[in-house]
Amino acid sequence: MYSLLWLISLSTASPVGTEAPEIDWNKKVDFAEMEVEASLLLSQYLQVDTTNPPGNESEGADFLASVLTSDGIESKIVSFAPNRASLIAKLPGSGEEGALCLVSHIDVVTAEPKAWKNPPFSGRITDDAIWGRGAIDMKGTGAIQLQILRTLHRLNVPLRRDIVLLALADEEVENGGVQHVLDQHWEDIQCTHAINEGGLGVKNLLFPGQDVFAISVGEKGVLWLQMTAKGRPGHGSTPRPEQSTDILFAALQRIRFHQEAFSPPDAFYQLLDQAGRQKGGITGWILRQPRLVRMLLKKRIREQPLANAGTSNTINLTGLEGRVAPNVIPSQASAILDIRILPGTTTQEMLNRIESIVDDKRIQLEILSAKEARVSPLNDPVFTALKNASEAALPGAVAGPVISVGFTDSVYLRQKGVHAYGLAPFMMSEEELLGMHGHNERLSMENLALGLRIYWNAILALSLDSSPSAPR
Repeated sequence: MYSLLWLISLSTASPVGTEAPEIDWNKKVDFAEMEVEASLLLSQYLQVDTTNPPGNESEGADFLASVLTSDGIESKIVSFAPNRASLIAKLPGSGEEGALCLVSHIDVVTAEPKAWKNPPFSGRITDDAIWGRGAIDMKGTGAIQLQILRTLHRLNVPLRRDIVLLALADEEVENGGVQHVLDQHWEDIQCTHAINEGGLGVKNLLFPGQDVFAISVGEKGVLWLQMTAKGRPGHGSTPRPEQSTDILFAALQRIRFHQEAFSPPDAFYQLLDQAGRQKGGITGWILRQPRLVRMLLKKRIREQPLANAGTSNTINLTGLEGRVAPNVIPSQASAILDIRILPGTTTQEMLNRIESIVDDKRIQLEILSAKEARVSPLNDPVFTALKNASEAALPGAVAGPVISVGFTDSVYLRQKGVHAYGLAPFMMSEEELLGMHGHNERLSMENLALGLRIYWNAILALSLDSSPSAPR
């Protein structure tokens, strides 16, 4: 006699030669409910004051850990200094492909409450937006990443790779969190790919009416210098030759009138090519011709600060030091230079160039920080998934690669060999962008919904295990 168990197995098995139907995971998700939950999550997260300095990121990490625990997801909090902690959480996959890290930072920059419409740590939801310091940079993206992780876990989505959530301390000042995590806890991470900040969507970026998602594939190198002039001290009432201040001023004037060459990286031309294909017409054709871009658009690009920074090396005076008293000429005076370098030029080559421009033995140059430019490959599934998901989520928009003019924690991930890409998955107006590191930072509910869809579809494309043996 056949056993009851065997009969049941026959009745529930798929017919011979057929496979279980593939699940449409988008139909399993209630996006409206996801948006409500993510908005409340972000509101609460913004109420945790993690201004850096001093940081206090441990409070932010504890908050994120409590949310994960409520969903039954384990996490690990790791500290590199008192009250300075990062968080690591992982959803395990089959291991068919290398782990994907979803990277954000917990700390935020300072805010001036008196200048804000809503208090910077209120997390207030009003005027169809969530208000607070870090809403864009970058707790908004961090909240979306966490919400996606929770949804994958709740639905028990089969994954072909581990998904690792990294919420890091101290990105805004010294990158202490990412360096500590990579140095001391790499065995918990070991990702081959990462999605972080660095790029975002900008309305009317290239011309009116065109929305562009600029996906960061690399970052400019960084050379921070202290330039010190030494001279004769004296009384401020009597100007004399060889004053340190005059020597420094003359050197700064030489730097001011020096202009680095217009040398757009390949990523910039590829972004223009994508935009040109979408635009069409004579303008679109010009955008797809690098030679014509250099001939016809160079002046226009140079006049736009962000575009200029993306197509040339930049040298920027960011501070002066050495004052003693209004009536004292100091024996030395210093200037701080923030130099950003495109791929193809090393920090040593740029240092040599600055020395040549200054050309004064009374000037000393001290390196405060030096990081080489690094670029991740464009023919990578993560870049493709972000591009496809962005364009699908916002019809009419175009997505392409850029070299970020600033630097993020991705600098250190790339040093580990990680293919890192940057996208804050929002489409921002100029006014909204002004809130980042400025006043009245906020994330619109529309952008929150957009970001959730971009991340969900990109991560499904990169990580869903659709093999017949995957659990259903």
